[in-house]
Amino acid sequence: MLDLYSEGNSRLHTMKPGWKILGLAISGSLLFAVDNILFSIAFLAVTLALYAAAGLPLRRAWAQIRPVIWIFVLIMIAQALFNSWWVGLFVIIRFAVLLMLAGLLTLTTRSSEMIDGIEAGLRPLSRLGLRTRGISLAISLTLRFIPVLASVVREVREAQYARGLERNILALTIPAIVRTLKMSEDISDAIDARGF
Repeated sequence: MLDLYSEGNSRLHTMKPGWKILGLAISGSLLFAVDNILFSIAFLAVTLALYAAAGLPLRRAWAQIRPVIWIFVLIMIAQALFNSWWVGLFVIIRFAVLLMLAGLLTLTTRSSEMIDGIEAGLRPLSRLGLRTRGISLAISLTLRFIPVLASVVREVREAQYARGLERNILALTIPAIVRTLKMSEDISDAIDARGF
């Protein structure tokens, strides 16, 4: 259920997962450390180019941010009221790029490879007695849950739109929360069954 991997043989697909995870961490840090909208726009262009290089259509990049468009609208309204629309646009571009990069990671990396890559990176910490396998599983699930939750929200939104409830915030949030909790419970049971 959590494996959103998209088959391919691009360099991004064949790259070791540890490098991709490190790249995501560095990219996210740079994105928020450099306070320049032109830098963020350039990062957006590079991200879209990476999707193309991975052989993924740009609609897959759009699919990563489409479910949270309403959050972006709220951010823009809040920033326009309390700061400026320019700052709102800046914040939205940053978050959109980060979501697309996280999505690109999950689309080009199998779940098992991601867990193995994170575990390899954490291996030196095992000397301190840490259970690196469990930590790598937790980090991997967190990265995977971002696009999965976006998909849940999108499906609930489409269902409520068909019922004419697209403007009712409770009709959107409650089913999304219930589905997320059910999914979490199923994943927890699967993890327990495997001895984690």
